[in-house]
Amino acid sequence: MTDNKKVMALGFFDGIHVGHAELLNRTKERAAEVGAVPSVLTFDIHPDTLVFKKNIPLINSAYDRENIIQRCFGIEDILFIHFSQKVMHMDWQEFIDELIDEMNLVWIVVGHDFCFGYKGLGTAEKLKAHCECRGVGCDIIPAVCRDGIVVSSTLIRELITSGNIEKANEYLGRPHTLTDTVRSGYHLGTKIGSPTINMRIPEGVIVPRHGVYAAKAYLADGREFISVTNIGVRPTVSDENNVSVESYLLDFSGNLYGTTVRIELFSFLRPERKFDSAEELSGQIKQDAENTRKYFQ
Repeated sequence: MTDNKKVMALGFFDGIHVGHAELLNRTKERAAEVGAVPSVLTFDIHPDTLVFKKNIPLINSAYDRENIIQRCFGIEDILFIHFSQKVMHMDWQEFIDELIDEMNLVWIVVGHDFCFGYKGLGTAEKLKAHCECRGVGCDIIPAVCRDGIVVSSTLIRELITSGNIEKANEYLGRPHTLTDTVRSGYHLGTKIGSPTINMRIPEGVIVPRHGVYAAKAYLADGREFISVTNIGVRPTVSDENNVSVESYLLDFSGNLYGTTVRIELFSFLRPERKFDSAEELSGQIKQDAENTRKYFQ
């Protein structure tokens, strides 16, 4: 058993939207009140992948989920559990008792729709009653609404795939984030005077609507740059149909190959299209850059 008392938020937290923010902020508040460490328990894969045999495209990779929780909420203690057949078939009381005992939990925070354990028989209300029997505090956070709609990861996924990134960001409470290692690309950008960095959508993560976005790029050394980011299959230079994330960092010069870059999407500028020549593409990139500067001004 860990020596440190912990207040723990439980959930999958895909996207870490404004509803999740209520849980995480309450977790920090309770931890400060009782002199404990704020912590988060989540899973490496979405439970529905095993439970319902459904492939759920995630808003963020596990890396980005962890990074956002640490960077935006200041919670460093994050526990990822592998969601396995064993975990799926655990009785909910056995699961929570193991957690309380092994993690030295003094308080648990969950959302109103939280369910866990075999066949999802453990609900938020059952958890609260069980915690009372164990002498552990428990908070259930009600649904968070925007525009009269309950904010959910499902809703945000729909907004991202449709290109409505500004509304998605409103529900997320911050810009949609993609992080990856910079890879070698076609080098066409360098040839036409607009060098770009090439990344991929992390495996299992939702692909935003193909097109060009006003974005920002955050480098490993802490610098940030306004960026014109194209997400799509680059039809002007490739017929392979592989989705890539290609960003032209305004006012940047240097080599970023092999480094980790975080891209944050702010606004959808235009759909992706095929150009007749490299010159036509170059002219469009310059126009996109001008529109991006205007957006951030």
